[in-house]
Amino acid sequence: MLASGRDCRKDFIINTTSNFFGLQSSDPSLSSLNSCRELNSFLDDGNEFLLSVQQTTSHLVMSNKIDSDVDKNKILVFFKLRPVVITEQNLHHNILVSSMLDSPVSTLYQAVRQVFAPVLLKDEKWSRNFDPKLQNLLSELENGLGSVIRRSDPTYSGQNLRNEDDTFGILTPSDEFQFWAELSQASSKSTQRERATYFYSLFQSIAKDYDSLDSLSLVDVLDLIDTTRDRVDDIWKQTEYDPYPELRMQHLLDIIGAALGRIVQKKLGSIDQWEDSFHTVKENLRVGISVCEQWVDVCDHLTGQLWRRYTPHQWHNDKYYPEGLDGLAKRLEEILMIRTVHEKLVRLLPKDNKQALSPSRVFEPFSALNALHYNPYTQPLWKAAVLQFDRTIAPAEQKIVSKLKACFLDVQGNPQQLLQAFQKYKELIKRPSISKELVSERETLLARLLDYAKGIRTDFDNRSHGVPGEKSGPLAGRNLPEVVNNIVWVRQLTLKVDDATKIAGSLLKDLPAHQAFEKFAGELQEQLVTYEQDQFDDWCREVQSGLSDPKSGMSLQASSRVMELDHMDGKLKIQYSDRVISLLREVRQLTELGFSIPAKIHQASKTAEKFYKQALILKQVAHFYNTIDEQMIPSQKPMMLNYALAFEQIIKSKESGGTVQITWDNPKELDAYIQKLQNATERLSTENRKLRKWHTDFNEKVVALMSVDLLRHQQRWKDGLQELRAVAQGRKQTPGRAPAYHSITVFLSCKSINMNVAMEQGRLQFRPPFEEVRAKYFRELKRFISIPNQFRGVSEQGEETIFSIMIDRNASGFITIFKKAEDLFRRLSTVLEKFKEWVVIGQVDIDILIEKHLHTVEDWERNFKALKAKGKESERLPR
Repeated sequence: MLASGRDCRKDFIINTTSNFFGLQSSDPSLSSLNSCRELNSFLDDGNEFLLSVQQTTSHLVMSNKIDSDVDKNKILVFFKLRPVVITEQNLHHNILVSSMLDSPVSTLYQAVRQVFAPVLLKDEKWSRNFDPKLQNLLSELENGLGSVIRRSDPTYSGQNLRNEDDTFGILTPSDEFQFWAELSQASSKSTQRERATYFYSLFQSIAKDYDSLDSLSLVDVLDLIDTTRDRVDDIWKQTEYDPYPELRMQHLLDIIGAALGRIVQKKLGSIDQWEDSFHTVKENLRVGISVCEQWVDVCDHLTGQLWRRYTPHQWHNDKYYPEGLDGLAKRLEEILMIRTVHEKLVRLLPKDNKQALSPSRVFEPFSALNALHYNPYTQPLWKAAVLQFDRTIAPAEQKIVSKLKACFLDVQGNPQQLLQAFQKYKELIKRPSISKELVSERETLLARLLDYAKGIRTDFDNRSHGVPGEKSGPLAGRNLPEVVNNIVWVRQLTLKVDDATKIAGSLLKDLPAHQAFEKFAGELQEQLVTYEQDQFDDWCREVQSGLSDPKSGMSLQASSRVMELDHMDGKLKIQYSDRVISLLREVRQLTELGFSIPAKIHQASKTAEKFYKQALILKQVAHFYNTIDEQMIPSQKPMMLNYALAFEQIIKSKESGGTVQITWDNPKELDAYIQKLQNATERLSTENRKLRKWHTDFNEKVVALMSVDLLRHQQRWKDGLQELRAVAQGRKQTPGRAPAYHSITVFLSCKSINMNVAMEQGRLQFRPPFEEVRAKYFRELKRFISIPNQFRGVSEQGEETIFSIMIDRNASGFITIFKKAEDLFRRLSTVLEKFKEWVVIGQVDIDILIEKHLHTVEDWERNFKALKAKGKESERLPR
């Protein structure tokens, strides 16, 4: 007891109660608690372990037990650790305080989940000594309590689907995923179980990542956002089951945003926003900002555009805006702006002035708060710290204005470089004190932006009425339908105008001429948006008109035949036009661009997409059938007859004369038919490739035989011919006749004959004799010309040979051969003339010659020298 007579034990209980229920200390309901019997029992009786306090409409009620009606009112509970009387000394060592909201189950679940499980399972100090079996039991308790809470949702009764808007107990994305998993087992209706199973299966691709969100990097979280967007979009647009409730989807988007905000705060909390290097802080903040902004954009796009235009399941409420996440993104941008301004000031200031911008001094106002904690209660403290930061850097801002002016002056004549310079220092230019000093430079930039916007409008006016790719038409992208190409082109122009507008809005808004620029840019944007909408409207009218015209080929009826054989040109035609294929691309791409496709077009696209895969296969088969004639070698067509007839029979059996009509709405029959066609196509194609390969091999071997000398290498010719016959023999069982390769040009060459020149009977003579050699040459020539008469080629035994006509076909060439032979022997006869002077001494009486001409020693010496020289010269004669 205190000296004043007050009971500090009761003061502790009453003050805690007052704070919990938000009561003033003068509230009369508090004063009556001092004499409460239940309070006295709890404090003074060691056997009384519990005291509960509940608020009614008029007063507070204390009890030594928990009222079973606790789920209707919040309750405050005091309980003892030990069976003792409470004293001033043991007050804070023996009493625990807890509150109950909603229900005891919910309170216990949250206590286990948020307090005890993390401490006992994740904290190294406690988990090391905590029995693994108890760890498992604690995990099971957490999961079981969560299941009980979710099962208390009226949705589980399976009787009233409207109650699905009740998201009681769904606090995290994992809770939502688990809700559908449990509903798929607990619902009393099979249709609801199937629906819940379907939703859960779609959520499965992201459930694991959200269960282990803390282990992901922020870059991985960006990828997760992309996947999450696709999954919730799939769930919203599914038409297999009853639609996903709109309020439930909004709640899911909200708790996903909250989870993303928490992971951003946790990851960025590991770095010091004010002490760590600028590069580290900048990169981490940028990724954190991207995470927040990306989810804000996803919610805006889905609930503000895409789902609002999706007729089968339209979003009716206002677009969902994750306000807390957007606020966190803005706080992160402010931190990044402060760090960026400081960094650029330090770089521009002279060295002797940089001490005034030391981080410990400049960032001191932020040391007393956590900048990542964004909420309404931290905003006043944050704004006060930012204001103090502004005062601290004000002198430095004034000192760098002259440097900025010089920088802009250097690039004033180049609009692009001027814009880049402003972009580089935009954080500094936004500062009020610097912005005032750069009025002239900012006016110059505004004039450049206006010229830039006018150039965009001129380009648009010149190109908005032509065909993509032409000089008077929009720039053409790759593989884009015309309507999509035009919309993408005009959106690129819109983005350029948006960028210019954003720059002007952030840096030039206070200038008098800004209003005129903003008006011009707004009118230009409106003109671009109108063009975009006109393109889409024209496309809708054109497609809807085509769908109403049976001859356009755009409408695919499920009950129509899949293919038919045109008896006029013999071509196989698939009742799935190329226009239908392009329509699918257009619908898909326009949907991705955010357009709401009219129901009639959407239904036609959905029908066409259902059979797209089969149609592509059938088009390949039809192309093969229509072009196989061009792929066959004419001489081989008889060999392919049976395969071609078998293929054609499959097609004709389902034509008008057949008993079964194959239509798109009979998928089982259609798949079986496609399989038969593919098998027949493969057989025909394989056989054709095999024959073409043999044809190529034959050609190569025949061409090789053409270069064989028939006189010198007849055995090589025979071996090659035998190889051809072996290949032809392998085709005996195939209908038709082996190809006749008779267009062979024969190149003739004479056999080599050696002849000697001899001196006999006082004259030069050939050995063997000239006439004998001549007769032998022409005899061999005749035998060579007659060789084709002996060819049998690769024809069947007994068939008339085709090679004998080679002699008659080349008769005109034989005259040339004989002429060249005569010329050869004429040149041969002149050979003796070359040697006559060498044998002249053998044709005279040597003694008479000496007597007549050799009289002196000089005569003898002169003739000996001449004879010696002639002897040396004779050594060079050809042998």
